[in-house]
Amino acid sequence: MNNKTVLITGSSRGIGKEIAKTFLSKNYNVVINSKNSDEELNNTLKQLKEINKNVISIKKDVSIYNNVKELFNEINNTFGDVDILINNAGISYIGLFNKMKPEKWQEIINNNVNSVFNCTHIALQSMIRNHNGKIVNISSIWGNIGASCEVIYSASKGAINSFTKALAKELGPCGIRINAVACGVIDTKMNNFLNDEEKNTLKNEIPLMRFGSASEVADLVQYLVSDNSSYITGQVITLDGAMT
Repeated sequence: MNNKTVLITGSSRGIGKEIAKTFLSKNYNVVINSKNSDEELNNTLKQLKEINKNVISIKKDVSIYNNVKELFNEINNTFGDVDILINNAGISYIGLFNKMKPEKWQEIINNNVNSVFNCTHIALQSMIRNHNGKIVNISSIWGNIGASCEVIYSASKGAINSFTKALAKELGPCGIRINAVACGVIDTKMNNFLNDEEKNTLKNEIPLMRFGSASEVADLVQYLVSDNSSYITGQVITLDGAMT
């Protein structure tokens, strides 16, 4: 049985939930996390336990450093050190930058960037001690090329990409690998604001003529933490059906 422990932030639904399923199917100890709905988090936990019992849920806002310290303490008491960290928590915003209120862009930076800094900073304490660890940051193609009406979201994902590349160089000698997945349009609830016509128009902009699936993201994440990718670190890997 695999006794390694993985923490997946923002995993009560969508991509995070699918990543949790993949790790559980391979007998990892899994910690799912959300800052919002107790009901959604509890329902996801019940579903995941049908795959494997080695899963717990912890509700914490990971954009707050002290909350993350508490989160890791709870994990340590149950499973021990976190061996793999998947920084998935994040929010989006669509609208003109000049109409955006400062509180909103601070919220996006807190959720999308500070959460990654916080969780990584604390996870590294044991990873460096153990001279082993893997981190995958879930990013976006807009962090590579930018998107009109998603300026702060694009900036937050660009920050994650740079953070990934720089930290991988810093921690390579410690045996710790860090990569990011720059997702294109993935078929999750995050895109529910689009009507059918808008979705079809968007699909026509993608050479593969479809949205990606959360399971495809999960499969790539699983590969990036496996021994088969042992020489891959500091990379931002695009998963977008050739959209960009």
